[in-house]
Amino acid sequence: MTAVPTEPPHDCPLCPRLVEYRHENARQNPGWFNGPAPSFGDPNARLLVAGLAPGRTGANRTGRPFTGDHAGWLLYETLKNTGFSRGEYRADPDDGVELVDCMITNAVRCAPPGNKPLPIEEATCRPFLQARLAALPRLKVIVTLGDVSRRNILKTLGKPGSAMPAGHGAEAQIGPYVLLNSYHCSRLNTNTGRLTPEMFEAIFRRARAIIEN
Repeated sequence: MTAVPTEPPHDCPLCPRLVEYRHENARQNPGWFNGPAPSFGDPNARLLVAGLAPGRTGANRTGRPFTGDHAGWLLYETLKNTGFSRGEYRADPDDGVELVDCMITNAVRCAPPGNKPLPIEEATCRPFLQARLAALPRLKVIVTLGDVSRRNILKTLGKPGSAMPAGHGAEAQIGPYVLLNSYHCSRLNTNTGRLTPEMFEAIFRRARAIIEN
């Protein structure tokens, strides 16, 4: 039996709706990445940050998770403030940012229409997420960005989506990992004050404390 790779191929055919959307974006913007966004970071990371899916004008455009759209500015600034990255983030995959003891991935690797993958698409992409987790030998903490990401990580670990509480700051030991859930660092959440930089940084400082314990 062939092992599932940690990253899908650029022309991954598994989800027809996402393939169609990818091809539509490629026709409109042929210079964009327009493929499943690969994970980014340290292969020996003890921290994994898990989003839900690439943004159309973010990772779908640039090829690097959380790069090119609003959410990336707060995420990469917070990672730098808490010692999980080096370099100056400039929303460009060639900006030289390096993650330290950290990797970023998405539960669904292709940009979905309306930023909302279907449950069948989440399930279809899950083997790649399982392979990604298995390939991180030192992983201790997973920060999930939003409750849909939280449920996907739980299902990837063989647990129901209800295996830990929802909401910002929720924490649980699931198998060998500690899961920490945060509100997503989206423009909607930050502009409305639902998520402040201080709230977001507190999640990563908690992750740092667990890792260093």
